[in-house]
Amino acid sequence: MTALSSLEVRSRVDAAGALRLSFERTMVDEPAGDEVIVRIEAAPINPSDVLLLLGPADSAGLYASGAGFGTVVEGVVPLATLPAIAGRIDRSLPVGNEGAGTVVRAGRNVEHLVGRVVALRASTGSYSQYQRVKAGECLVLPDGLTARDGAAAFINPLTALGMTETMRREGHTGLVHTAAASNLGQMLNRLCLADDIPLVSIVRSSAQEALLRDQGAEHVLDSTAADFREKLVEALEETCATLAFDAIGGGTMSSDILVAMETVAARKLSTYSRYGSPTRKQVYIYGALDPGPKILSGPIGMSWSIGGWLMTWFYDSLSAAEVAGLRQRVADNLGTIFASRYTAEIGLDEALSTDAIRAYSRRATGEKYLIVPQRNPS
Repeated sequence: MTALSSLEVRSRVDAAGALRLSFERTMVDEPAGDEVIVRIEAAPINPSDVLLLLGPADSAGLYASGAGFGTVVEGVVPLATLPAIAGRIDRSLPVGNEGAGTVVRAGRNVEHLVGRVVALRASTGSYSQYQRVKAGECLVLPDGLTARDGAAAFINPLTALGMTETMRREGHTGLVHTAAASNLGQMLNRLCLADDIPLVSIVRSSAQEALLRDQGAEHVLDSTAADFREKLVEALEETCATLAFDAIGGGTMSSDILVAMETVAARKLSTYSRYGSPTRKQVYIYGALDPGPKILSGPIGMSWSIGGWLMTWFYDSLSAAEVAGLRQRVADNLGTIFASRYTAEIGLDEALSTDAIRAYSRRATGEKYLIVPQRNPS
């Protein structure tokens, strides 16, 4: 057989800070014995994808030339931010972390997968027409599920499961989650309800609070409310949550959570300690919705930690059997706990429209976009 021709989205930043987004045609060689070629039919746009696509560039300053697959988008990355992305300078990088589609070719050891719909992590970019990957890295979808159903089967579901697994492994019994009305936050809420895990969800508006309560969430707090800190203490007292995952990053949110946790823990002390409660309090920052400084202040005692958490690195610490078990749970619950809802679908040729980029890069809560690479060009 001849190699397949595939178009894919590429992002490049040069040493002068010029950003260039374009489509590149590549050839997908025949699969090795344990590999498959997947015709990508659906690929979600995650915040991490936008981060790679645009880097530190502001989407408001983008300008485009050409049309369809001949589109080129250019922008400017502030020079002060270049040291932070030194590893990608002058490199044309494929974009897209995950997706799903149909196996169209397979190596001799995995020929039974031809015709099956699979989800995949794409090390070479899922915003493309075809991907060649190791068969063992694919998740075969149950009969009846489509590529759209499985497009987001990896990042958000495994992040939610990673959070609850981290909780168990570190000896905590409840969770706090910020920016909790997101697609991931709604998924985590359904998982915690299914597993009977106390969850405190922090959102940024009364509308988001109503959205989660309508989905069965019990402890939902609007961080813009005047009594937020008091309500946070009450919720932590009821749930005994001592572990938080913060998607905001900058500002005082992590500090507010630690102060509230210490307030609850200190109330349980039988005698006064100048060092505060010995109850361990942990906040993991896993996002950067606020890129500003992380501010820590207030009475938090001496038994606390703040650190970074990344889903991929957490799974690197698990055994192959443990990872397989979690992936199987995702497959079994893609239509329920781990279902994703999309704001809009766009063709691959539309992915570099400046209007589309500004829409999907807003990171608006509850909005998630899906690229459908096999849609005929408009």
